[in-house]
Amino acid sequence: MSGIIPAPISRQPWQMLIPLIALVCFGGAVLYSAGGGHVQPYALSHLVRFSVFLVVASVMTLVSKDVVQLLAYPAYIVVLLLLVAVEAVGAIGGGSQRWINLGPLVLQPSELMKPVIVLVLARFYASLPSGMVPTWRSIVPAGAMIGMPMLLVLAQPDLGTALAIGFGGVVVMFLAGLPLRWFIGGGIAGIIAAPVAFFVGLKPYQQKRVFTFLDPESDPLGDGYHITQSKIAIGSGGLSGKGFNNGSQSHLNYLPEPHTDFVFATMAEEWGFIGGMFVLLMFFLILRWGWKVALSSQDRFSRLLAGGMVATIFFYVAINLMMVMGLAPVVGIPLPFMSHGGSSMMTNMICIGTLMAINRWTVKAGRSGLST
Repeated sequence: MSGIIPAPISRQPWQMLIPLIALVCFGGAVLYSAGGGHVQPYALSHLVRFSVFLVVASVMTLVSKDVVQLLAYPAYIVVLLLLVAVEAVGAIGGGSQRWINLGPLVLQPSELMKPVIVLVLARFYASLPSGMVPTWRSIVPAGAMIGMPMLLVLAQPDLGTALAIGFGGVVVMFLAGLPLRWFIGGGIAGIIAAPVAFFVGLKPYQQKRVFTFLDPESDPLGDGYHITQSKIAIGSGGLSGKGFNNGSQSHLNYLPEPHTDFVFATMAEEWGFIGGMFVLLMFFLILRWGWKVALSSQDRFSRLLAGGMVATIFFYVAINLMMVMGLAPVVGIPLPFMSHGGSSMMTNMICIGTLMAINRWTVKAGRSGLST
């Protein structure tokens, strides 16, 4: 087969690309239904965006590890400055100030910060001597690098994205080898500070989301409407669903945001438990491949970078699925590769492109080792 299939094609990580493409195409079918049986406005743009970002991800694999390390700190500074610019001149949409207009491009810098925080922390810990990692000199700078963008994003306000940035950063710190007792202590401190953060740090609508999560049936037509309708859509799908393009909750406009945050509920109503298991299997295959890339990486920077990118995608998946099933408050986290939205697709494809690049570095290093 190696003589039949061209080498550039055979070298691609098809064990990840096949489930990824299957998931995106399935998402396109769900968005076709969410659009009332039309490719516009959701399905076609979803597939076009994926195609464009897949090309971008392929180009990312050509960048060497030295160049990526060199760009880590400048990329962090640029995105941090963009977050500051959002506060000054950012565009307001949906009650939040999250976007900045750059001519024909409308950019959401907080989305870029999710992979960038992983990159800069991987660079930071890879450059530290091993003996310095379990000391305060490693946690204070890293905490500052995580805390500054989180505070700026919380001010937009965007709790979900701030949590995603924090999660990716903490995972890199954990993988870098910081003592477990620090994370346990941080968790205990977080639990103690949670009531104060809830009443002081969260906006009223964010507090309502938490109360709604705890008891959505108390106000099924008000604050609990999203979760209630999502549960109805998922539950009504049963084993095999109502059939493609036959979902009543989304087609009759009972289900809010059926093409973005609640796309899984739209899918589950029409494809049922079988469709849900297919989605979970595809995500499992993608994440398992990414974790294998991290484990097989031959240097500290690559391992931390790959592990952080896998964690970023996992956070998206876990929080969105918990949200639509009523297991977590509604925080506006879309489902990767299925939800309609350019910012989410950009972030997750940057993670995929980075993993593809790291995989290429590892394979190239292995070939060099064999040749010597």
